[in-house]
Amino acid sequence: ELADTKRALDTKIRKLVKMMKNANHIVVITGAGISTSAGIPDFRGPNGIWTTEKRAIRKLERKKKQITKEASSYSTNDEKEFECDERDEKIVGRKRRRTDENSDTQEVSSQPAAKPRISFESARPTFTHRAITMLANKGVMKYCVTQNVDGLHRRSGLPRSKHSILHGCIFTEKCEKCEMEYFRDYDVGGLSFKKTGRQCTDVDCVGDLRDTTLDWEDELPEKDWSISQEEFAKSDLCITLGTSLRIEPAGSLPTFAKKFVIVNKQETPYDEDAELCIRASVDDVLQKICFGLNLHLSEDTSAVTDLSK
Repeated sequence: ELADTKRALDTKIRKLVKMMKNANHIVVITGAGISTSAGIPDFRGPNGIWTTEKRAIRKLERKKKQITKEASSYSTNDEKEFECDERDEKIVGRKRRRTDENSDTQEVSSQPAAKPRISFESARPTFTHRAITMLANKGVMKYCVTQNVDGLHRRSGLPRSKHSILHGCIFTEKCEKCEMEYFRDYDVGGLSFKKTGRQCTDVDCVGDLRDTTLDWEDELPEKDWSISQEEFAKSDLCITLGTSLRIEPAGSLPTFAKKFVIVNKQETPYDEDAELCIRASVDDVLQKICFGLNLHLSEDTSAVTDLSK
């Protein structure tokens, strides 16, 4: 992970706040990095899902080499037990794909190696989640796109009309007929739009409900993806928060905006095109942004006080 010095961070925040004050249509895209302080692991941090997964693969490769050396008589079929998965089938259109620094586009296993420090049900919105909701309610931010499935944006009170959920949500099930969404306080279960066993409560519909969490072969939800592209295309400033921008097609959304700023502790494929790259905790950055905009978000509740008044 990378980290700006205090002086560099303060300088970048001042520049970002100035950009925000001059912008007319600010959009935000969020990734797993905004939920780590809630106890949910990210992907590329020191204890992230893919970081842990890579450690496991390296360990498996070492074991493979050791066993191959000690038992050269193993058949090809026996050795396959120790081969790491190196699938490189590319996913096109609205389907997701992951790009790595040292490899071609790779498909990712749907079985994460790391586990949350707490249950998803117990996780609560972080300062960043609540600050985004405040900025949306104050009209400072026009739209948010999230790649997260943890439902913390909705728990923070961010209106569904103000954000797109590109990869689904483990707490949301959707009617297959009228498309009404039901946001629960429990994991609805399932993956890749399976029936949950519940039905729509609209007496004129009573359609079956399905989970909304995408598997890697699934296309992004058409409506959410379409709105995301429209909002980013008319944006004069995009702020990326806690995402390495390596999951496409969502990762390229910031390039639709006139300008974009990256807030992430790891490098991204779009660093060279960004107006600013801020290497710091997203919670710290949002606290400084709020201070620079004369907005105060209560530590205890989501109540907002405008200090400029």
